[in-house]
Amino acid sequence: MATATSTSTKTGACLCGAVRFESSEVPAEAGICHCDQCRRWTGIALMGVTVPTESITWDGGEHIARIQSSEWAERAWCSKCGTNLYYRVTADNEWAGGTEIPVGLFDDPNGFVLKNEIFIDQKPDTFGFTGSGRKEMTRAQCIALFSDLGTT
Repeated sequence: MATATSTSTKTGACLCGAVRFESSEVPAEAGICHCDQCRRWTGIALMGVTVPTESITWDGGEHIARIQSSEWAERAWCSKCGTNLYYRVTADNEWAGGTEIPVGLFDDPNGFVLKNEIFIDQKPDTFGFTGSGRKEMTRAQCIALFSDLGTT
């Protein structure tokens, strides 16, 4: 298993393969968001990896549809099959520069270490993750930390 600080080259795609991507700077750390928007967007929670935006090469870009989902961020999906592709901060601030890619899109989704779980107080009681060592933050803690982005 990769260490939490390592990066690797990984590839991935949407369900139909119309959109593919590659990045040489994929970190081994993954996180989970349980906010209302991520729950509705994914159907349960966003388990993703933050990849430097400039390190991603997209093939099939003509099939990438986007929506400005808040004042500070956009979400994208494949216009052919509907697969959610990424969440990205668009505001010009310290949180910009990363693209959150769902773990399930990677051709090899192994080797990631779960490091944080945010909006934990909005997680449905339907499921839970075992193990320890990850940071958990409530909605209020996240809003305080990311206050320069606004509120959801």
